[in-house]
Amino acid sequence: MKRDKQIPLTETVYYILLSLMEPAHGYLILQKIEELSDGQVRMAAGTLYGAIENLLKLKFIQPVESGDSRRKVYQITDKGKDILQLDAERMKHMIRITEDAFKNERGS
Repeated sequence: MKRDKQIPLTETVYYILLSLMEPAHGYLILQKIEELSDGQVRMAAGTLYGAIENLLKLKFIQPVESGDSRRKVYQITDKGKDILQLDAERMKHMIRITEDAFKNERGS
């Protein structure tokens, strides 16, 4: 299987995509990222909006209608879900082979 050039995702992009499984505006995205990461990832608004612009260009996210004209709301696209799933599978593989390596080392 040929690897997508967008993989691996950065940690912040991974969390942004994951946080947009449901529509959200910028401040809510920041809150979700902090919650999903158990407080390990805190992002500045400027960093978030730069990433959002890039994700829009890549078509990983899209703007969606909201009842509040003051806030832009975004949601992950099917393409974004696919890339998120690919990166999750990549990380699962890495974890599996690392765990196997440690098991083999203890067994020696």
